[in-house]
Amino acid sequence: MFGRRPDGRRIKGIDPIMRITPYVMPMRCDAQVFLKHRADLEVLHDYVRRQRLEKGEQISYMQIIVAAYVRAVSRNPQVNRFIMNKQLFARNNCSCAFTILKDPHDIEKGEAVVKIRFDLTDTIYDVRDRMEAAIAANRIDQPPGFVEKLVNGLFAFPGLATVAVALVGLLDRYGIAPAVLMEELPFYVGMYITNVASLKVQDVNHHLYNWGNVGIFIGMGLEKRSAVVEQGQTRMKRFLPLGATIDERVCSGAYYARFLRDIRHYLKHPELLELPPDEVCFDQDCEYHEPKPQRPAASKQNA
Repeated sequence: MFGRRPDGRRIKGIDPIMRITPYVMPMRCDAQVFLKHRADLEVLHDYVRRQRLEKGEQISYMQIIVAAYVRAVSRNPQVNRFIMNKQLFARNNCSCAFTILKDPHDIEKGEAVVKIRFDLTDTIYDVRDRMEAAIAANRIDQPPGFVEKLVNGLFAFPGLATVAVALVGLLDRYGIAPAVLMEELPFYVGMYITNVASLKVQDVNHHLYNWGNVGIFIGMGLEKRSAVVEQGQTRMKRFLPLGATIDERVCSGAYYARFLRDIRHYLKHPELLELPPDEVCFDQDCEYHEPKPQRPAASKQNA
């Protein structure tokens, strides 16, 4: 309310075309743009292998992608905005969510959603440590969390879930939804990423949610091989297909193009993510920071 929300603040003085866009496309599903990219899997595989053999560091493909996203946001803060009630807001955090199996060896134990906040100065090692700590915490046997208790309570009475979801949606529209819900629910992040390759599924362009304010959804697919010509020779090359879905109302196409170009660059040169950025750009009056993660003892010894 009054231009402020628990997760951001309203942007003023924007271009008139950008300002009218949410009125033309009021729902997030109206403004979905679907993109495809093939990351060079040989480059990623070689980087992961060198990290393991030369530095004793364990890095995954997903961690490289998330680190590339964080670094690209540090250069292009405009893509970290969101639309709510037809107004444009700058997000006051850099965040990502993804779904994991509580037990990788037993799908019957269900899933958990991991939600993480990053600092824009994070290196790939910081991103890795944050992700691994969050995954470990969500795989520990523990009593049901706040969200799980809330959902179970809503379904205890017929019709209560419908009323509660509508009420929270109304409060969220005007920026007065409880901050604890935004902290717990995965619908309030800058990017949601899913690794469907782990389920033996081809790359997908996942839809955006109208509920909440996720502006970017990335799907990692199964490895693909394609014929390429290099130095006059034809050979089969390995690629990691990525499907991205974005909300085009958030910023101009020029900002999105630069953001996506940066991500492609970091996926080609992941070693650039090992050092913090020389400069960090923040959106209008919206600077934020997150404490650096504590590295596990084993990682410190190997570093």
